[in-house]
Amino acid sequence: MKKTYFGTDGIRGKVGEYPITPDFVLKLGWAAGRVFAREGQHQTVLIGKDTRISGYMFESALEAGLSAAGVNTQLLGPMPTPAVAYLTRTFRAQAGIVISASHNPYYDNGIKFFGPDGMKLPDEIELQIETEIAQPMTTVDSGRIGKASRMTDAAGRYIEFCKSTIPARLDFTGTKIVVDCAHGSTYHIAPHVFTEIGASVVAIGAQPNGLNINDRIGATQPARLSQAVVEEGADFGIALDGDGDRLIMVDHTGEVLDGDEILYIIAMARLGQGLLHGPVVGTQMSNLGLEQALEKMGVDFKRAAVGDRYVMEMMLRHESNLGGESSGHIICRDRITTGDGIISALQVMEAIHSTKQTLHDLKHGMTKYPQCLVNVRISQKVDLDTIEPVQRVKAEIEQAMRGCGRVLLRPSGTEPLVRIMVEGEDFEKVRGFADYLANTLSEILGA
Repeated sequence: MKKTYFGTDGIRGKVGEYPITPDFVLKLGWAAGRVFAREGQHQTVLIGKDTRISGYMFESALEAGLSAAGVNTQLLGPMPTPAVAYLTRTFRAQAGIVISASHNPYYDNGIKFFGPDGMKLPDEIELQIETEIAQPMTTVDSGRIGKASRMTDAAGRYIEFCKSTIPARLDFTGTKIVVDCAHGSTYHIAPHVFTEIGASVVAIGAQPNGLNINDRIGATQPARLSQAVVEEGADFGIALDGDGDRLIMVDHTGEVLDGDEILYIIAMARLGQGLLHGPVVGTQMSNLGLEQALEKMGVDFKRAAVGDRYVMEMMLRHESNLGGESSGHIICRDRITTGDGIISALQVMEAIHSTKQTLHDLKHGMTKYPQCLVNVRISQKVDLDTIEPVQRVKAEIEQAMRGCGRVLLRPSGTEPLVRIMVEGEDFEKVRGFADYLANTLSEILGA
């Protein structure tokens, strides 16, 4: 069966436009509660959110729907996505729900679920929830209505957990860092974590007002962090996104490190400590330079489909403990069950401490290939493998690069777009190839 509402990362859209409306979210909470209640009486679900103004509205709607289905809720307040995953598992809750649209602007929002193991719900459970959504909403007997309470120490519990993911003997006294919280759900957590391990912290993006989440700041827009690191004379900078599951870093010169470079540094450090197990897992978008750098170290590299849930699926299949995406979703599976910006940053800091090298020096073991990304709007979704002129141009480009580059065509899962990625040794040639392929696609399939 094909899912109607759930995508690769829950349900997401513009606030006020179906399905991101209060009435739908009420019904979603009830439907999810019906599915969770099948496991027994008095099940508990945790609800966390980021700092969007609409989070209050959807938190109330979810709570009401779950209560009507006879499920108890614990409200966590603003809390990073990975914190909800962690707390769901440690509290042995039936599920965790995050109200967040991650790196999107404030006018978007979404709902995503974690199971009792702290991992995203499997497809079959999401399909069960969608089946319930189609049913008329009812309410359990009054004596069985779910109760709601607020977990007052959720932030403190998560701060302590984050610190526990690196050895307690590590002391970062004398290290100055800038931490960008994107005015998101890490604003009251990340600065404390890094301060409590000894670092001197300059916090930016830590004044959320409900409307400024991800606004020209955070992991998707690190220019302000680069400027702040240089101005403050900091050793490096850490940029998180609105829900705290992405990490982008900046070295002391202001240069930005993406998820591929962060993944390389953690892999290199863990290999040296004998703690790297299985292949490192990336995606189709991971830079060829990462694959080649790992190959030189004798480390196998696997590519999953784009999306952190697919990275995790491949990690489980190959018993890997490290994977991630160029966008900064880094999964340290021996630490936590999902991408976590704070915990990933701590692993990089451990590498800096153990090697006694700067972040700037550590990244030089990997040489990134230039990439050019182009989106082409199409009139309808098609199977690109069946479009002969497109495949012919793609083959021409691959032949011209003589094995020193890649071409990726990927239909968007949410919009009528084809995403083109061309990667090679020379940026001008790469850009020319990408434009050539984009023009071919536009002529044949353009909207």
